[in-house]
Amino acid sequence: MSQIGWQNWSGRVLTTPARLAQPHDAAELAEVVRAAAGDGLSIKAVGATHSHSPVATTDGLLVDTSGLAGLVSVDTGAMTATVGAGSLISSLGDDLLSAGVGLVNQGDIDVQSVAGACATATHGTGHALQSMSAALVGAQLVSGTGEVVSCSAGENPDLWAVARTSLGAVGLLTEVTLAVRPAYRLHERLWRQDTEAVLAQLDELVAATRHFEFFWFGAGDWCACKSLAETDEAPGPIEGRRHERVDWSHRIFPSLRDERHTEMEYAVPAEAGPECFGEIRRMLLDRFAEVAWPVEYRTLAKDDVWMSPAYGRETVTISVHHDPPPADDRRFFGAAEEVFAAYDGRPHWGKVHFRPPQELARLHTCWDQWWAVRDSWDPEGRFLPALFTST
Repeated sequence: MSQIGWQNWSGRVLTTPARLAQPHDAAELAEVVRAAAGDGLSIKAVGATHSHSPVATTDGLLVDTSGLAGLVSVDTGAMTATVGAGSLISSLGDDLLSAGVGLVNQGDIDVQSVAGACATATHGTGHALQSMSAALVGAQLVSGTGEVVSCSAGENPDLWAVARTSLGAVGLLTEVTLAVRPAYRLHERLWRQDTEAVLAQLDELVAATRHFEFFWFGAGDWCACKSLAETDEAPGPIEGRRHERVDWSHRIFPSLRDERHTEMEYAVPAEAGPECFGEIRRMLLDRFAEVAWPVEYRTLAKDDVWMSPAYGRETVTISVHHDPPPADDRRFFGAAEEVFAAYDGRPHWGKVHFRPPQELARLHTCWDQWWAVRDSWDPEGRFLPALFTST
């Protein structure tokens, strides 16, 4: 059986699946899964290849979900939208706007697939806002036996509880139903500020707008700050304010990130965020001055999603970055992870981490419940994630 080489966006994650499939509907996917299961193959899905973790690695069947795309329906009464699981977030904004709605929140990387964003609890920023996983109110997936199954809080609720942050471990999503809200516009403001000044007023900056984040640059020890505030202003630039603009939410959120890199992100309790950032800052200045990539600081509201890094606690996320292969990132990321671990940090599922399963079990309160449900829906382990056994 010939194997196919595949790698992620950064080139850090490599895998050689025996088969590659690109189904275009649930029935076709179910047939592909049944055939793979019959041959004893493991099964994983890949969306936009954006993950930095081995969540999609397999020597069996790798499913390209890009054919499972598009807006299926919008229910303005329930304020939900159902979309193909392989839809890129960037492809949905205009269609949702035409229906008068928008996503409640999204990250600044919109080239991810919706399924991938939900499966790894990808998020944006905002002290009162949650991840994409928390917005998932229903899903359709294909199980390890090739059965097409729907789930929500009212239908197969145990499966839904796992599927909200599934890590691709319980089945392959075909459709996702997300909570939406009436379409809205955001006022973006960008500015540069001294690091000590940002830290001195951090609480006020976080509370002042719907979204606040900053990127810290070690060379010069300064911060690039960004705030987004909901507004009724008309779309367009702000006269006399060079670094401000207004537009519909899905046009304001995205940032261009075309420089290839690898990334580690940890979620720490919100009250520990400033101190943890301070240690990461000192680490970079004292030990890794050659790393020119910035550190990103964001806020996130607590949620009730079992495997979400923000489960049960108000959260600050801190991201560090490194050159992609052939550069070796392990020494730098290993040092950063020691800092994050000291603050009870939980790793982002779609980014680099080296935590063993026993440590992940300690960090995630609902670990045992998640695994019990996962195992009941995939008893042969077709979808088991490599990230729990390797890095």
